[in-house]
Amino acid sequence: MRLAADDANEYVVAPMSPPPPDDDELRVRSPDEPPSEPPSPLSRRAGRLVRELAITLGALLLLWVGFGWLRAPDLPRMAPDFDLADLDGGRHTLADLRGQTVVLNFWATWCGPCRMEVPGLSAFARAHPDIPVLGIAVDGEAGALRKAAAELGLDYLVLRADVATRTAYGVSTLPTTVIVRPDGTVRSAHTGLMLQPHLWWLTR
Repeated sequence: MRLAADDANEYVVAPMSPPPPDDDELRVRSPDEPPSEPPSPLSRRAGRLVRELAITLGALLLLWVGFGWLRAPDLPRMAPDFDLADLDGGRHTLADLRGQTVVLNFWATWCGPCRMEVPGLSAFARAHPDIPVLGIAVDGEAGALRKAAAELGLDYLVLRADVATRTAYGVSTLPTTVIVRPDGTVRSAHTGLMLQPHLWWLTR
């Protein structure tokens, strides 16, 4: 209702115009179509919970990545070269892989987080055969390492670290993962459990 003035300057009550119909009212419904119902309070709470959970997980992932970066060793611009033996006695150098992105993962058989990240590293190695993944073990004889690799389903090359290599890469906490660019420079270093999406992002 609204007030309107007549010729005698007296106010009378005049009817208000009805509000315009919303889009739902303008749409022609089929006679057999049931009327739409607003979302229930339960579905609204579930959607809000999913959004809050996604935000929380994203924040935790960022914290984890940042913490791993802060704990990583301070490496020179050029990744130190090495000459290490694999489990069959073959020799491998980092220089042999120049021109390729390389993942160096320092690990140990007794390290729980190291063992936890093996499935992700193996899946990455299988999906990206053009990116060599080297598991550089800091403990164990060749036989023990071969047994551990079989138990864990490790699908990438295992090398046995020496003191010089551990020192050159500043490895004091395990696992530590270093990404080397095709030109031999260090792209990134991370100490702690390496998640597969993080590894994928670092090697793009």
